[in-house]
Amino acid sequence: MTIEIRSGYIPESKRLIENPSAEQLRELTARMPNARRTIYDNYNVHTRVDSRSTKSTYIVTDRPEEHTAQTVTPDEGRKWAKLQDEYIRDQEMVLLDGVIGNDPTFLTPARLIIEARNANIAGMQRHLYYPPDAGRQPEITMIYTPNLTAPGYPNDRAILVDLEAGITRVFNSDYFGESKKGGLRMWNKKVYDAGGLAMHAGCKVIPVGKEQRVVLIVGLSGTGKTTTTFTRQNNSKPVQDDFIALMPKGKIYGTENGCFAKTFSLDPKHEPTIYGAVTKREAYLENVSQKEEGGPVDFYDSSYTQNGRATFELSALGWVEDARNIRPADVLLILNRNENIIPGVARLDSEHAAAYFMLGETQGTSAGGKDEMGKALRVPGTNPFFPLRHEQQGNRFLELHRSRPFEVYLMNTGRVGGPEASPNSKKLTIEFSSAIVKAIAEGTITWTRDSDFGYEVAEGVPGVDDIEVLQPKRLYERTGRGDEYRALVQRFKQERVAELQKYPGLDQEIVAAIR
Repeated sequence: MTIEIRSGYIPESKRLIENPSAEQLRELTARMPNARRTIYDNYNVHTRVDSRSTKSTYIVTDRPEEHTAQTVTPDEGRKWAKLQDEYIRDQEMVLLDGVIGNDPTFLTPARLIIEARNANIAGMQRHLYYPPDAGRQPEITMIYTPNLTAPGYPNDRAILVDLEAGITRVFNSDYFGESKKGGLRMWNKKVYDAGGLAMHAGCKVIPVGKEQRVVLIVGLSGTGKTTTTFTRQNNSKPVQDDFIALMPKGKIYGTENGCFAKTFSLDPKHEPTIYGAVTKREAYLENVSQKEEGGPVDFYDSSYTQNGRATFELSALGWVEDARNIRPADVLLILNRNENIIPGVARLDSEHAAAYFMLGETQGTSAGGKDEMGKALRVPGTNPFFPLRHEQQGNRFLELHRSRPFEVYLMNTGRVGGPEASPNSKKLTIEFSSAIVKAIAEGTITWTRDSDFGYEVAEGVPGVDDIEVLQPKRLYERTGRGDEYRALVQRFKQERVAELQKYPGLDQEIVAAIR
């Protein structure tokens, strides 16, 4: 039972601006009172809501047992659909058509309908959609009213996801991420139904000799996924920044024609390609610190939020590989921003790979709001947008990996030995992480088995001159904290087993791998 049928539904509005050009969207954005033109001649919008609203997101269904996420009934969904449609009758709206993915065998026509007074969201989404596929009705639709509250829901905000109708309705959030993730959340189900798995992953190709190694990078927002994707090892090229579909036999489909990048601490020295794209006229900025109209922005000032963002088209990078041209996956990196005993890199067998993929461990960042920032998180698949039962992710991953085994590595992009304030901790720098990725692609790492966790840790990585970031146990023992290390090992094992046991349908081989 659904709110509407999947038919390209368009609510009646006071005025509908259909598929405006990039310049028209820029003009509409310029009228917004919370938009400032920057020194780069692009626009920076400060929003009321500065992160995604997980607690306000619900699946509309009469079968709640089919979903791990929180749900509401179809009657509740219909009630709010009616209220939103009534509100839209008096509003000026923008309609934007596009496509998720560019492979002709797996296109997903998509549509965004949003209030014109929040036109920056349409401008940002235009960067990410591929051009519309003429004549095809959208399979998924976002109907988005940032200025209509939803009393009774957390923060008077609601994101109601009707997977069967292919329609998500957003109330009272002006954060662009709800548009981007809303479309991809519905697309997740399409991929799963087609026998694949949508992965919250970047993708790049790294030349090694005469071959190109295809590398997938999964990680929660803020773990370094975009940085790792765009860092250039051997003149590597990015393919996708944020989401791909992994299909049987390692086949990969792309999703987006652009990038939604974090801007906090963006440095032209360490991330020159992202910096160059963000500072172009065509880019859109969101919640980046800026003091005056037409003035500079400060990527290091987090007084408003640390979750500053920008969108741009992948073509702005000047070097990108089309997902349609790449071979099946060779490598998967599971990023974990940690600060204790996770090594700089660990090599995983098939069952360990599925377990660590399912655990999705990291330290929360500002992308998840105040409820997640700085906290130890476990998010299955590092994909908070998977709309079905989470154990389906782990089981499907194991099935796909066995259909064409690819190398899987756990990578720590944070610290070892304690938080930044600890004198006995060490940082996994961007340079160290880049060297590890290069060595993985080239097969130049020497390995040894870790007796505590059963995976393999590095004995040597070209470009990484500190064995203690590769084997944190040595750091703890050298600094007289051997007992602390052993206690952390036991705690992690117990917590991980308990975490995976939350998912009763999970393949028991996955659980057994981390006991």
